[in-house]
Amino acid sequence: MAVTGLISAIVVGLVIGVLGRFVAPGKQKIPIWLTIVIGIIAAFAGTAIARGAGYADTSGFDWLELLTQVVLAALGVSLTAAAYGKRRKVWR
Repeated sequence: MAVTGLISAIVVGLVIGVLGRFVAPGKQKIPIWLTIVIGIIAAFAGTAIARGAGYADTSGFDWLELLTQVVLAALGVSLTAAAYGKRRKVWR
């Protein structure tokens, strides 16, 4: 992977992670770097799911692929926020 590919993956992960964070219900008390990581993972997983289901290759913008990525990011942010909150409470 080239440097530009890594930078674009971080930018896409940031956007997908932030969109997922907005869609997720409640307040998420997780760091922004974790949101970016979740967004990157959701972007790759959403693309894989869209390609496997056959709706990733369209003539225009892939709205369903984006929706899949954002839903995965929202699930990831919600699950991580719940686990992160429980982990932090144990140490107090």
